[in-house]
Amino acid sequence: MSDLTSHPVGEGAPDIRDMQVADLNKALRAGAKDFRRKPAFGLFFAAVYVIGGWCIYLLLFRAHLEWLAIPLTFGFPLIGPFLAVGLYDVSRRLEAGDEDWKASDIFAVVWRQRLRQLPTMAWVVIVYFLFWSFFAHMLFALFLGPSALTNVTTSYAYLLEPEGLTMLLVGAAFGAVFAFVLFALTVVSLPLLLDREVDFVTAMITSVAVIRQNPKVMLVWAFMIAALTFLAMLPGLLGLMLVLPVLGHASWHIYRLATVSGTGIAQ
Repeated sequence: MSDLTSHPVGEGAPDIRDMQVADLNKALRAGAKDFRRKPAFGLFFAAVYVIGGWCIYLLLFRAHLEWLAIPLTFGFPLIGPFLAVGLYDVSRRLEAGDEDWKASDIFAVVWRQRLRQLPTMAWVVIVYFLFWSFFAHMLFALFLGPSALTNVTTSYAYLLEPEGLTMLLVGAAFGAVFAFVLFALTVVSLPLLLDREVDFVTAMITSVAVIRQNPKVMLVWAFMIAALTFLAMLPGLLGLMLVLPVLGHASWHIYRLATVSGTGIAQ
């Protein structure tokens, strides 16, 4: 059996294959199956995400910056794909028929990524998230004025006024564009960087190429991710304990289904 704990299994960007909408159901079923087979890993990585979200919201309320909770609620899921790297590795091992490993093996692989291209991609995602937060702040001030930034901490009535509703609609539209651009850059690039020796620019180009070759399928996949994530965040982020692991595992299978060199369910 090959050693999946040391080096990626291939070099260079893989070729892209045509996908069908039915492939999304395959990926979700495979993701749910991976989660059932190794639930501890999914629950752990999801807990990191959920607890991190609670901490951010707690800090905002303690700093009387409650208004920032709205853009962060829409923007926080942008960093989810990077946190799912450990789930990609679990699915990679299960797909290869390798179940003789420990939790430390997964963390060792994630730790070793610091010497490769994933940290650079992490910075891309983080900077993108910060830019979205700045942009949301600018929209808030543009539509509601500087005084609202102070008064909204004690009253959310501003959001029910025409200016507030317009701001929410415009913000949601821009947020959707921001999210889709990042989705296009990361939907394949993150699992690709884990799986193969490629630079992060090549990985992002490959990811965008997948979108261009399969626009309908990937638009549906983006909508499914957004809808499931939004619904999972409603009960105090607790729904993410289930949704995030399944989507994380499924994202690995989407990568495999999108590439000619993919194995497992892609065959």
